[in-house]
Amino acid sequence: MKKILTLVCVSALGGLLTLGGYKLFVEKENNNVVIEDNTSQLPVYVPTSTSNALLTNTDKPDLITAANKTIDAVVHVKNTQINRGPQTWGDIFSGRTIERKQLAGAGSGVIISPDGHIVTNNHVIKGAAEISVTLNDNRTFLAELVGTDAENDIALLKIDTEENLPHVPFGDSDATQIGEWVLAVGNPFNLTSTVTAGIISAKSRDLSGNQSFIQTDAVVNPGNSGGALVNVNGELVGINTAIQSQTGSYIGYSFAVPSNIARKIVEDIMEFGDVQDGILGVTGLALNGEAAKELDVDVTEGFYVSGIEKKSGADIAGIVEGDIIRRLDNVEINKYSDLSGYLKTKSPSDVINVEILRNGAIKTIPVALTKKEDIYVEFMDMQFRDIPEKIKNEYPQLSEGGALILENKNAWLYNKVGLRRNYVITAINDIEIKNVDDINKLKKEYGEDFTKYLNKLEYLDGNLRRKEIIFR
Repeated sequence: MKKILTLVCVSALGGLLTLGGYKLFVEKENNNVVIEDNTSQLPVYVPTSTSNALLTNTDKPDLITAANKTIDAVVHVKNTQINRGPQTWGDIFSGRTIERKQLAGAGSGVIISPDGHIVTNNHVIKGAAEISVTLNDNRTFLAELVGTDAENDIALLKIDTEENLPHVPFGDSDATQIGEWVLAVGNPFNLTSTVTAGIISAKSRDLSGNQSFIQTDAVVNPGNSGGALVNVNGELVGINTAIQSQTGSYIGYSFAVPSNIARKIVEDIMEFGDVQDGILGVTGLALNGEAAKELDVDVTEGFYVSGIEKKSGADIAGIVEGDIIRRLDNVEINKYSDLSGYLKTKSPSDVINVEILRNGAIKTIPVALTKKEDIYVEFMDMQFRDIPEKIKNEYPQLSEGGALILENKNAWLYNKVGLRRNYVITAINDIEIKNVDDINKLKKEYGEDFTKYLNKLEYLDGNLRRKEIIFR
């Protein structure tokens, strides 16, 4: 026991001596030393949202109400065509042909009025000998084709019922916004009454040069064509028309004719029997970085006016070459499809406010739209226009005028004669043609079907070589 106490005392004494030596010799020297650290340690800042990302029930879009308002007003449209051909060996040897009805295709349609007017796509009913419509309650009706607009792929049908039908009211497609929730309602793959949801991905989307579609990621498949694209209020904002796909089925993008365009087409067909186009009367190109550099302008958005149609609304109102169209009424113009899409909702004589940039200054000019027939003439299944003065000045061969072919749907004149776009008709049956007014005179005297009277045709081809055709 004595040894243990001695060991503890020695250990304690050693610790005291060590601590005393450190205090006396080491710590005293360090009191005079200052260590300076010039490295600044800034706090790391990461932007962070502290709001709750979960939507409440009041914030979530009410897709159920929109679906319930729409589903009974979307119908199944069937296109039946007549198939003519020999059916048996006996028919073949006797030369008999038998007519047989055959389902050629199916799609969707939207009831837009309680009395049974239905909007669908032109390609859904094209070539139909019989059109049948099946409602959501499984009743089937034969439909009358009221009219079509092949350019915008819209057709108007009518069915007769004894009672008012559920219908979808038109909404304002110009008021839709990118990111807005929409529903696509239709009959994909013959699966009736199918509802899919998505958002508007883009607006004024052009797929082939003269279109202005609403693009959405709502699932659309074959059979949805002609169906409804509606907003959360159950209002019709588009007619589902196309998908972009390498497989024939939905892969992410679908397209709809905006409701403002569809409504205008429907109203024209009901009132006039065909579509009445309002023409602004400008030609040009949409600006981007490359075009702006080439044209030596400082802006990269808008529509650059490079030509004015004579006698058009733009010509009369004073729009000139070099103007940059920035806005039509309240619609911003960033590309050609913005401009063409808005004009498709307007009629001849409608006045629109055209905001232009001219010499660095913004100016607004009211323009009364012109009738298409005042500028373009349809004759013998071809579309003609006057030769622009600018082109006449560049090419002496055109100084005497003519009628420029914009489009040729006359298969005989296209295949047998070889008339093409941008050829210039200078004389018909030895009657000199200097402009579309001369074409109009022939049209009024002989009617649209002039081919049977055609004896002689003079024209300039694409290389401005003079040609003459005599018909026997």
